[in-house]
Amino acid sequence: MSSYVYMKVLESTPLRYDRGIRLLSRGAIDGVYERLATLAAAPGRRVLDVGCGTGNLALACVAKGALVVGIDGDAGMLEVARDKARDRADRLELVELNALQLEDRFAEGSFDAAVSCLLFSELSPDERRYLLATLRRLVKPGGLVAVADEVMPSSSGARAWWKLKRAPLVTLTWLLTQTTTHPVEELEASFHEARLASVTSERLAGDFILVTGICEEVS
Repeated sequence: MSSYVYMKVLESTPLRYDRGIRLLSRGAIDGVYERLATLAAAPGRRVLDVGCGTGNLALACVAKGALVVGIDGDAGMLEVARDKARDRADRLELVELNALQLEDRFAEGSFDAAVSCLLFSELSPDERRYLLATLRRLVKPGGLVAVADEVMPSSSGARAWWKLKRAPLVTLTWLLTQTTTHPVEELEASFHEARLASVTSERLAGDFILVTGICEEVS
């Protein structure tokens, strides 16, 4: 099933999204949110959460003291996020906006950091490069861009075993929640192509990779 169809299904099931992602990640997703927030958020920092979904990563950043803007193109997901953030509305702004429309909404250097989780696997390679180039402009020089997503093993044998052992969990998660994920490829290469500096990658619990880069002056 294509990523477009997956996202259309998720639009109709936002209340089940969190349960599905936690099940599919075997509980690792909360640790991923915490790691991203630890890297990007701090008191007084202005953080952009791209593809914020139901708000878990954005709220993890708020808990670190950051002022957060979360954007997502799915109104249903944002409604769930607003319910969660009712007592933190002064620190979290939620905007219905497609990730590829950011350039038209925010000025250059508007943020101290940008984060995203489980969005880049929904984008084509060209869309990833474009979004990272946009984030490089929106984040102040010296600021961090941090992206976490699911990744497959690199060798063909390991990939086959990964797919085999994961298949029952994918099926169960889909039946219970109509939610799924799929892995991203060449995420680190996209950071280099967008001319982010000091690019690093880190394997996290479950099947996640975290890639970070530092924004420099846009020439």
